Amino acid sequence: MQIQVFEPGQFETERHFYPRTQNAQIHPLVLGFMRMSLERILLRYCHLHPGVDPKVLEQVLTTEPRQLRWSGSDILNVSSAGGTKHKLVVETNSCPSGQKSFPLLDEDLEEGGYGRVLKHTFLPHIKTSLRKAEPDDILAVLYDKNEIESSGYAQVLANLTERRTYLIPVPASDPERHIAVRDRWLFAKLPEGERRVACAWRYVTQKPWTRLPLNLKTPILNPVVACLAGGRNKSTAAKAFEMANGELRASGLEIESPETYTNVNREQVPLLVAQLGGKAVVKIPYLNAGQGIFTIVNQEELDLFMESASDYDEFVVQQLVGNFRWSSTSRRGKLFHIGTVPNSKGQIYAFDLRMMISWQEDQYRPIAMYARRAPQALERELGPKTSSWSVLGTNLSRKVSEDTWTTEPNRLLMMDRKDFGKLGLGIDDLIDAYIQAVLAHRAIDNLAQQLVKRGGGFRTELFRSLNNDASLLREIRVDGPTRTKNPGGQEESQSHA
Repeated sequence: MQIQVFEPGQFETERHFYPRTQNAQIHPLVLGFMRMSLERILLRYCHLHPGVDPKVLEQVLTTEPRQLRWSGSDILNVSSAGGTKHKLVVETNSCPSGQKSFPLLDEDLEEGGYGRVLKHTFLPHIKTSLRKAEPDDILAVLYDKNEIESSGYAQVLANLTERRTYLIPVPASDPERHIAVRDRWLFAKLPEGERRVACAWRYVTQKPWTRLPLNLKTPILNPVVACLAGGRNKSTAAKAFEMANGELRASGLEIESPETYTNVNREQVPLLVAQLGGKAVVKIPYLNAGQGIFTIVNQEELDLFMESASDYDEFVVQQLVGNFRWSSTSRRGKLFHIGTVPNSKGQIYAFDLRMMISWQEDQYRPIAMYARRAPQALERELGPKTSSWSVLGTNLSRKVSEDTWTTEPNRLLMMDRKDFGKLGLGIDDLIDAYIQAVLAHRAIDNLAQQLVKRGGGFRTELFRSLNNDASLLREIRVDGPTRTKNPGGQEESQSHA
């Protein structure tokens, strides 16, 4: 992984979109949703949810965030035993993928969602920093995976600013290979020497708090505190949702998510699995892209989790949503996957919907969407040798080594004329998913704001009260690394959480 340089005016569609996406035509229903005004979305949602206070919902959709400005929520389309549909937020990602999979809204605007989110979200946020930048300061995109999209952001940022932009790897195996931090400013290690980064777009997805200090002066979107507050931390995300729901319910709004137990140690897991009817999902809270997730529907799968290794001390246990016959029994009863429309073989697949949103001038807007289906069909009964993860796991990314990833795009379902009909979704489903994504986004941003001191410091003790996982706390870089001598006389980094 080497630093790449992008000059203005050189966007290449085939480099930043999947081949399937380049020739895809967006589905008319999706296009209609993407072009709906906020007023129409509010009217439609409140018409279908008469208990919702329109003024509160409008305030939610038009209140500017301070930390998290761009996110993508993974949402399940589920039903209750009584036939009531729900959109469950499984998690919200602070560096979401999706641009390379989303067809163009306008064929003449070849930069697609890259252009929309950078022009309307990133550039307004960093305009002051760009104006004050020194002549030698540079623009950067930081990344650790998904080079297709990371390079797309770098190229479009160069186009919009008419300035050379650097795509800088921040690998987990050697995070300081290409960057350095001095006096809380981020510097890039270029062949011609170190250059200060004026501002950066971040696509560092894997435990970014181990590589980037929280209190950088360099403006970064999104800042790392948004990851710790729930954008890459499933434990604090659940707490953020609970706190937000406490304020929202009086107005008829609620973030819908699986029943969740946080700060669970390994010995408690079997008790909570039993409490959920013998079916549950156990997660290592600080990993993503399908890592550290255990779907449990029988004793064998529970044993596999209990025997597994983890670098962390605490877990999250959640309600499992599968087929009605083998879903968790939660306090609200059972929920099950509605799944895809049956194919020619009568097979239905579990899928999730990625809804990417960002703050644009004065409101939240959808940026891109895609869906992912599981490898195996959603059976009425699981066979004795069937892995529940193969029926429920929808993630397309697969880790090859510490710094190398691959993907399985054959399970991607796009928002085009060919795939969208397989999902069985209508315009109201997309509106519901969008509202849930914004509510989740707002909850995480609210918690992130509380974790930042006036002046930019990190409220370590508040965070510890929410997430007292010693292994995680040792990883967090608050003020940047210091160098100390280990017993062998070599230098080593230490964190400051």
